[in-house]
Amino acid sequence: MAGKVYLVGAGPGDPDLLTIKAWKIIKKSDIILYDRLVDSSIIRKMPKKIKKISVGKKIGEDSDVQQERINELIEKYYNKGKIVVRLKGGDPFLFGRGGEEAEFMKMKKIDFDVIPGITSAIGVPTHAKLPLTHRNYSSSIHIIPGHLKKGHELNWEMISKLEGTLVILMGASKLEEIMNNLMKNGKSEETPVCIIQNGTTKKEKILKGNIKNISEIAKEVKAPVVIVVGKVVKLLD
Repeated sequence: MAGKVYLVGAGPGDPDLLTIKAWKIIKKSDIILYDRLVDSSIIRKMPKKIKKISVGKKIGEDSDVQQERINELIEKYYNKGKIVVRLKGGDPFLFGRGGEEAEFMKMKKIDFDVIPGITSAIGVPTHAKLPLTHRNYSSSIHIIPGHLKKGHELNWEMISKLEGTLVILMGASKLEEIMNNLMKNGKSEETPVCIIQNGTTKKEKILKGNIKNISEIAKEVKAPVVIVVGKVVKLLD
């Protein structure tokens, strides 16, 4: 019997923001390989017959080693004829290495489909009543990782010149560095910034400031956070 793999987006946090299609796929699966950011209530609601394996990267763990383990599990259960769901926070193809997993499955000739999810980059600000575009403030959105693969650097000179709204993911531990890079490359220190922690959940917390002072205001902030930089942040006032 042939197996099947689904790369599934679990949404930005609130379990009710999981799509209907994603839930249908989950309920018919045999194996769930889920990330750390997938809300625990989603896991608890799954039928008991489904095997659930946490594959979220732990603090200090080598991400490449962990990714190899995930790839091995996908291939192992697929070859056993199982329906496998690789459940990822947000959308499976926005950061989070979903594209690499798709490449691996193509190389191994694994039959897979992708189920989109609501990305935290848009879902979290929207839930906080913050529009990322507004004809009086911003006509574009630029989604940026807080850090890149070791040995790669973001082009802060180019990023700082962008006129639209900047949405920065995975930036909690690099907040001060990010703001300093924006200022050093010409972004006004008075540019409004907000940080949304645990967005869309009951633990949601919103902090506001500007490029100059947000690092001090949010010095206790911990992941997961979405950082929004730009004039649209004024709409939270």
